[in-house]
Amino acid sequence: MPLQFGVFDHIEPIPDVPLNQVYRERLDQIERLEDAGFYSYHLAEHHTPAVHSLAPSQNVFLAAAAERTTTMRLGPCVYVLPLHHPVRLIEEICMLDNLSGGRMDIGVGRGGVIEAYFWGQDSDVEINHARYLETLDIVREGLGHDSLTYRGEFYSFDDLPMRLRPLQAPYPPLWYMRNVETAAMNGMHTIIVGNLDSFQANVDRYFQLWEQHQGPDGLNPQGEAPKIGLVNHLYVAETDEEAAKIAQPAWEQYKWNLGTPRRLEVERRGLTQFFGGNANARPSNLPEREAQASQAAASAARRSRSSGLEEHAAPGGGGFNVVAGSPDSIRDYMDEYVETGANYFVAAFQWGHLSHEETMRSLELFVTEVMPHYT
Repeated sequence: MPLQFGVFDHIEPIPDVPLNQVYRERLDQIERLEDAGFYSYHLAEHHTPAVHSLAPSQNVFLAAAAERTTTMRLGPCVYVLPLHHPVRLIEEICMLDNLSGGRMDIGVGRGGVIEAYFWGQDSDVEINHARYLETLDIVREGLGHDSLTYRGEFYSFDDLPMRLRPLQAPYPPLWYMRNVETAAMNGMHTIIVGNLDSFQANVDRYFQLWEQHQGPDGLNPQGEAPKIGLVNHLYVAETDEEAAKIAQPAWEQYKWNLGTPRRLEVERRGLTQFFGGNANARPSNLPEREAQASQAAASAARRSRSSGLEEHAAPGGGGFNVVAGSPDSIRDYMDEYVETGANYFVAAFQWGHLSHEETMRSLELFVTEVMPHYT
């Protein structure tokens, strides 16, 4: 499969830019992404007290994006399923799939227990995970059938007519972020966070498990081959020095946006159950997010060629990475990316306090000086 390009987005606040302008400029960017041949636009879900997402209702924003585009796919990455009523979600997915002409993707995940707490739900990580699994079962069942019957711990439905149907059969493609094992075992495309040092091992593991669980040359329920990509926060400028000068402070702002406001709110309220490692507790019996350490170490050894990039690690940045440089340097990075065997490159172009103008300059350099070498 040739390399395809997607975009991952939070839609963060920008200093002194009104909310309506942020939305309008982001929709302009999405039009340009489609013109450039990007495959899909993936939008994250986060809620107050977080500040790094100005589109807490992905469906509202994606409906607007559907009106501004004709070919690029659109999807949440991810729906935080424990926060959604499954029937309402089924109905809105059907609406979006039809409004977009069958261009909807569905990313799914469980989210974190801090947001569950602020939404008035039980913040126990095991209950949160059980709610995720049940909601996913119901959404799949309801999207794939004309009626819904389900008996669960949280929801029960008795022969409920599914009046709205998705345009894609049996339902839009599913994506899972951050865990290749969960994605492959469930026949989902996947997007990973981290950096190239561990990405090779995750690519190998994903395709190995896909073949094991979906069969040799297995396809997903929509008849597609599996896709795997890594989120890359990019900034492209004429020189490495200029790119680093702009990207470094924006990256510091991004990390603050992603981690600090929720932590401060937890500390202000004295919610000790979310201090330290408990802020991102994981349910028991889940596969590890990363491939085995020995595999990752072997992958790191493979990366011996210097790309000449300014590449900053992302402690406090949710595991995401940033890559900034000239078009030549970004192409060096892309060459290494392609060598992993990944078939999907996921870029984030606007993050931290990057302005619309800075973002569009970076985007134009990427689509004119980098993308043509890989399409």
